[in-house]
Amino acid sequence: MKLQVLGCSGGIGGETARTTAFLVDDDILVDCGTGVGDLELDALRKIDHIFITHSHLDHIASIPLLVDSVGEERGYPITVYATPETLRILRSHIFNWLIWPDFTSIPDRHRPFLRFQPLKVGESVHLGTRTITALPAHHTVPAVAYALDSGDAQLLYSGDTAYCPELIEAINALPALRHMIIETAFSDEQRGLAMASRHLCPSMLVAMLEELSVSPEVFISHLKPGQGGRIMAQIEAGQGRLQPKPLVQGQILEF
Repeated sequence: MKLQVLGCSGGIGGETARTTAFLVDDDILVDCGTGVGDLELDALRKIDHIFITHSHLDHIASIPLLVDSVGEERGYPITVYATPETLRILRSHIFNWLIWPDFTSIPDRHRPFLRFQPLKVGESVHLGTRTITALPAHHTVPAVAYALDSGDAQLLYSGDTAYCPELIEAINALPALRHMIIETAFSDEQRGLAMASRHLCPSMLVAMLEELSVSPEVFISHLKPGQGGRIMAQIEAGQGRLQPKPLVQGQILEF
């Protein structure tokens, strides 16, 4: 499998700040932030599956526009996978005919442009030889992490999360984990804000990584614009075993 970083920033501003979205092979999106908008129309038409970690705008912003752009040109709906709670939020607050049309009933309910597929923690979706499994995460809204398994190796994406013992346990149960993408949204000076908003700061990240028994290559996502250098310096000062690196827009990870 191949994962391309379309966006990994905690905000917008400038040529390289796009919110979270990853293109897996050419038919899967994991989260659907503003980075999706950089894809050409031909690439957008190929997307069949969207896995959403949680309902916050920076992770779902491009779903309505994507479906509106290519829905009529496809012979079958785009499927959005998420927890039942996240899907309920999307139905109630986005695809409600007030913010955006309900594409699960356009052109009609028998031939929709969009369909929702509930996915509970611990459940897996098998797409050919590829498997994507929802894992626990701890955020201000219902949220999951995802483990992507090619059959040869695995990649873990945390989504937005605070310290989460259940996620640590799930990560340690991935025997072929090659890459790990984990968020660190705030500096240590903002530890209180990180705890209130259920994100990680460098000291919390280092403590979490020290509990891992696996040894993946670790990449940091969701760095706030203008604070990335400071956050990464604080992570490096923690001198953890795994030595994380910043994730970069356009980066490709293969596994």
